[in-house]
Amino acid sequence: MIIHDKILGIVTLFYLLLFVVHVFYFATRKERVLSFIWAILYITFGLHTVGLLMRWFESYKLNMGHAPLSNFYESLIVYAWSISLIIIVLKKRLLYPVITAGLCLISLGLMAYASLSPSVVHTIQPLIPALQSNWLHIHVITCFLAYAAFAVSFLCGILSLLGWKNFVPPQENLEQINYTSIIIGFPMLSAGILTGAVWAHYAWGSYWSWDPKETWSLITWIIYALILHVRLMKDWQGKRMAFLSIAGFISVIFTYFGVNFILMGLHSYAT
Repeated sequence: MIIHDKILGIVTLFYLLLFVVHVFYFATRKERVLSFIWAILYITFGLHTVGLLMRWFESYKLNMGHAPLSNFYESLIVYAWSISLIIIVLKKRLLYPVITAGLCLISLGLMAYASLSPSVVHTIQPLIPALQSNWLHIHVITCFLAYAAFAVSFLCGILSLLGWKNFVPPQENLEQINYTSIIIGFPMLSAGILTGAVWAHYAWGSYWSWDPKETWSLITWIIYALILHVRLMKDWQGKRMAFLSIAGFISVIFTYFGVNFILMGLHSYAT
């Protein structure tokens, strides 16, 4: 096994540990456990970053020389990494373990699927001609940072509807976190779509071709634009915002997984 695979395997176990420690906190309510959770998270994020960099370095040793952003396996581990980054960026707001527990569970699911699914190819592969561009880095990273931020919004929406008083933050706090995460994610998604259009023109000679990935990215963008509009102009809150946040993330998931498995198109090989 190549060293970066070992590191990423350890990272998967660390995400599992993070979730278990969260469960321990919910059972004991010992405040010092929270500091332990954040310490593990920083270690996990550091190891995750090292694993990605080692895979990037390995691609140069194989005379391929590209960032780990080119196939489904790499997209899964980059998505999990992006979620950890968003948790760290929003640390001052994500002071509620139920939210970080949910995000760590999503990262664990992504890493476990990447590691265990027989349909996911782990080997480093050469870039196809369409992906041989510096736009790859900007386009993919901005999209996944958006997807990660929208995962926070999704969890806030779910928690708003559940209303578990012993675990869920106050409604106004949830709505503020939800709004903040969308404020972060929406510009990232916009940047991802714009850079994707420029890249498409470079690769295929057209800025927009209504490929399934492009279409669903646009649908997702419209949903989150609508969320921001009704939040700012009509002051929508409560369950209506929760349902919209959930709908937006369902669109994200379909944009990510649906295009790869259901709707064949120019982006079927990618994220």
